[in-house]
Amino acid sequence: MLRPEQMSKVSVTGTRRVMRDVIEATHDLHLVHFSDYDGDIEGFETGSPLSGAEGAADKLVIVRSLKSILGVSEDDAGPTRIVSEERLASELESIRSEVNELDDRRSELEEELRDIEGKLETAHPFVELGYDLDLLSGYDHLDVAVGEGNADEVVEAIEARDDVDAYDVESEGGVVAAFAHAPETDDALGDALLGIDFEPLDVPDASGDPEQYVEELEHRQEKLQWKLERLENEIEEYRLEHAGFLLAAEEKLTIEVQKTEIPLQFATTDHAFVAEGWIPTETFDELESTVETAADGTVAVEELEVADYEDYASEHPAEHSESDEKEATADGGIAFEEDDEPPVVQDNPSIAKPFEILVEMVNRPRYSEYDPTLIVLLTFPLFFGFMIGDVGYGILYVAIGYAMATRLDSDALRSLGGIAVWSGAFTVLFGILYGEIFGMHYIGTILWDGAPPLHKGLQPHYTAYARGWLLATLFVALVHVTAGYVISFAKELRHGLKAAITESGSWALLMLGLWAWIFSRHAIGGKPAFIFEVFNQPTAQIPAENVAIALGFAGFPVEVGLAGLAAAAIGFGLLLLGEGIVGLLESLNVLVNVLSYTRIAAVLLAKAGMAFVVNLLFFGAYSHGGEFHFLVSESPHHVVEQFGEAALTFPGLIHMGVLGILGGIVVFLIGHLVVLALGVTSAGLQAVRLEYVEFFGKFYDGGGAKYHPFGYKRNYTTED
Repeated sequence: MLRPEQMSKVSVTGTRRVMRDVIEATHDLHLVHFSDYDGDIEGFETGSPLSGAEGAADKLVIVRSLKSILGVSEDDAGPTRIVSEERLASELESIRSEVNELDDRRSELEEELRDIEGKLETAHPFVELGYDLDLLSGYDHLDVAVGEGNADEVVEAIEARDDVDAYDVESEGGVVAAFAHAPETDDALGDALLGIDFEPLDVPDASGDPEQYVEELEHRQEKLQWKLERLENEIEEYRLEHAGFLLAAEEKLTIEVQKTEIPLQFATTDHAFVAEGWIPTETFDELESTVETAADGTVAVEELEVADYEDYASEHPAEHSESDEKEATADGGIAFEEDDEPPVVQDNPSIAKPFEILVEMVNRPRYSEYDPTLIVLLTFPLFFGFMIGDVGYGILYVAIGYAMATRLDSDALRSLGGIAVWSGAFTVLFGILYGEIFGMHYIGTILWDGAPPLHKGLQPHYTAYARGWLLATLFVALVHVTAGYVISFAKELRHGLKAAITESGSWALLMLGLWAWIFSRHAIGGKPAFIFEVFNQPTAQIPAENVAIALGFAGFPVEVGLAGLAAAAIGFGLLLLGEGIVGLLESLNVLVNVLSYTRIAAVLLAKAGMAFVVNLLFFGAYSHGGEFHFLVSESPHHVVEQFGEAALTFPGLIHMGVLGILGGIVVFLIGHLVVLALGVTSAGLQAVRLEYVEFFGKFYDGGGAKYHPFGYKRNYTTED
């Protein structure tokens, strides 16, 4: 499970007479990830498409164009069908002719509408002005300008001209019409307006009352919109009638193009062909028997290589082929591509499949790498659930995730839905242990008689838990990061024990040794006291309120601390041996990486605080006995009488009349929705960051090739 599925390199060699039969058989199997032939086998050329490839490709372009014009989607599919060549040829041409005619008509109507909309936009300012349109143009000795601007500025600009002997300026609704007579100067009015804020308007090519002109345009616009609506209905009816056929035709042609163009990846001569590719190792017998049966035993199907993970562990895949050079022969036996690394099929149990998307967001694991998906399954929901820890929010996460996983079409979104289900389930689990539902402690009262086994540390009486979670997250960090170093150690062993020790073992030894000393009682005076108290037993020196969970942990003995320092020194020396000055500069990462996990405790308190504030505003609360109590069944007046005014934290919106209740409901709903959403953006992103940076960063490179088996999963057609 920590390795991808094992792959085998296979070759199929035969005469060109049976090449089509082999293609049909391998296409139906949907197993072979074909390699590209790079032209290096002497006497062999890159294959050419089979007959019919060009025609199928042209038809496929037509079908996809028709689908686009009609707006056909997969939701329009009807029952599966057989699409014969005869029906494809006749019906496709008929549909194309009709659809092109409909589309041309639609384009003409849309063009006319755009033209009218442009004319209306131009004409509306002239309605404000009120002049007949034929009075605003067509003069031989009179300059006219219409535009948007300030009439006073226009007047000043015209009066400043010596060559204008008469003028008139009219303005209405911000639209200005200026008339000027300047017999000695061409376009004197235009020159005058250049220096001011004046936006010229084009005078419509029309005459008469502009309001009547606009009414005529609007009438024409309505008529065209009605025609376009009728045409759209006609197109919709046509889409519903032919959508199933177009989807089926696209699928049939896609399969045909796949089959006819796959020889482009083969090595061929005038009489023979060689095809190579990758398949899951366990499927070789199925491939061999199926292909040999299809070709009547006239082909040779060989398993050239069962790909060993370590053989492809080089940083440069091409090194594999260089270390295994073979004579290029006509019967195959070598990789077509120099860097032909096996494609990756992640081999994870079904429950872990959704978490593959989190790994692939970084990159698909290489064939030689360990796949961390299973570890992410075990840690990501744990981190997330611990940080949110609320039954109410958890149930909502599960419900949302289930809806995404079962109702959405996108594989990526379905995977995210699966992650949400797992994360929500752990949120419910921790919510039960914390005794909380939407920040309220009803679960603790019902299941734990008011004393749940865990507390978030927000209540004054339980602040020791806040410090306890800081310490606990450090221990979690050591386990998680050490797991990364262990995987890195196993990965580096391929380069020898020395490389594994200096590259990975040194880091683990330095980190574990240093933190063993930090958690020890050696030099205890310089270390935070809570390390030795929060999980200890209450004593005369350790008040009970300083203890979160009484586990009796008072720190490691001094001897363990000294041994830790010795181990850290050895690790540091090995680190310098392996990485030199870079190791010296980066050695503090063993502190930083572990301390980074304290963000888990920080988010826990932040989310708890946000939910508390929402409930505080809605219900109100008072403090008593070191705890906050929401005013669910008590009134502020009763609290003041019982415990004094100082105990009342906030009276609550629901105790402030009708307006307060209405406002409180809004605050309550929106507030908890915000907390729910921020749970994803804070807890989710912080958990992802810990996986990617602190864990993956120790061993993971990625960059594997995706497995693309030759074949097609039919959705709209049945076998011909």
